[in-house]
Amino acid sequence: MKKMDMIHGSIADKTWSFALLLAMTGICQQLFNAADILIMGRFVGKSAMAAVGSNGPVVGIIVTLFIGISLGANVVISQLTGRKDRQGVTRAVHTAILSSLIGGLIMMAVGEMAASPLMDLLSVPEEVRPLSLRYLRIIFLALPGILMYNFTSAIFRSQGDTRTPFLCLFISGMVKVASSLFFVLGMGMDADGAAASTVCSTLLSSFMLLALLSHTSLSVHLSLKEAAFDWSMLKKILSVGMPAGVQGAVFSLSNIVIQSAINSLGTEVMAASAAAFNLEIIAYYVINAFGQACTTFTGQNYGAGLFSHCRKIFRITFLQGFCAMAAVCGLILFLGRPLLSIFSTDRGVIDLGYIRLAYILGAEVLDLIIEMVSGFLRGFGKSLGPAIMVTIIICGSRILYVATFFQWSPTFHTLMAVYPVSWLLTDLGMGAVLFYYRKLYMAEDRKIEI
Repeated sequence: MKKMDMIHGSIADKTWSFALLLAMTGICQQLFNAADILIMGRFVGKSAMAAVGSNGPVVGIIVTLFIGISLGANVVISQLTGRKDRQGVTRAVHTAILSSLIGGLIMMAVGEMAASPLMDLLSVPEEVRPLSLRYLRIIFLALPGILMYNFTSAIFRSQGDTRTPFLCLFISGMVKVASSLFFVLGMGMDADGAAASTVCSTLLSSFMLLALLSHTSLSVHLSLKEAAFDWSMLKKILSVGMPAGVQGAVFSLSNIVIQSAINSLGTEVMAASAAAFNLEIIAYYVINAFGQACTTFTGQNYGAGLFSHCRKIFRITFLQGFCAMAAVCGLILFLGRPLLSIFSTDRGVIDLGYIRLAYILGAEVLDLIIEMVSGFLRGFGKSLGPAIMVTIIICGSRILYVATFFQWSPTFHTLMAVYPVSWLLTDLGMGAVLFYYRKLYMAEDRKIEI
């Protein structure tokens, strides 16, 4: 494990390498997940492909909630590292690990009970429902591992190390693809085989990161002898992480409403959306990586009292994020149809999938603004304002849009327009939040001019 100096020296090269590895981690994770869609589409059939894809929003809301909560650990440990508070870092690390284990087990139990009602909420067609339900129940068994992986990764990122989580994810991802092929081709399983491979790979990546934390000599060292809850530290982690988690979960929650509308358009549209989602999400991971880079670097510099660095970090990471996003979106749109054909050879699925890509990737810059402003404010521990704004506007506008415009014109084009519309409205709200905090900090001498 290598610690990055985020306080001294140049910033741009460090934020770039930090975000690049983090983006590669997200992209690799999505590619390994996309293998499920590919294997279902190529070796099982359209129904199995739709069954896996229909659960995407449910899994997404849980994963984004976990990622958001783990950001609380990232911010708190980053700020304590900037203050050189080694004891505080130790308390925060052990509190984060224990809370992730307990939280994961609770979420697993809740998920198993809620699996069947979720099928009704998503309006999953009857011919797909048994496969969908079986897939979702098995996926819920992986929730403790998913939460543990996100928290341990956040601990590594707080020290500037995005390489180690990437390597562990890559190894476990290769295991996931191999085991998924074995379950499906070797044992004749369908969607449940893909879910079982996810459980195995998630647990493997979590155990690897835990083992590495227990062997590091840095202040984030994990020791069973020091394993204990620090309730004040847990409160700090949750004060930042919960709003961030809710903000991410609301995106996915609103997507459940959209997924329900997609499901109402038939199996072909469901399969097309599942395929396109596995491509468009790559652009989101790139954007999110620079938002997290902004959070982590801002957190350490804010903790060290180097207020003048923070605004510079925001400008640099925003520009880098825009350039990376434009390159990725352009490449995916250029190669869109050949890439979609990897998932399915059905002409209708490919055409509908490209329509979704055009709507979402064409407006991805609007999503970039949301992620960067949210990430910047989280570095200061201010995540409640952005979370409230996103919750109200994203969720509200998407539900209202589906209930009105889509009902008046129930077409795939009409439905896909909800993404740029809701992002634009949220950007206006995030601008107001940023202006509010800017005025707040400028009210005191030597505070940051956000």
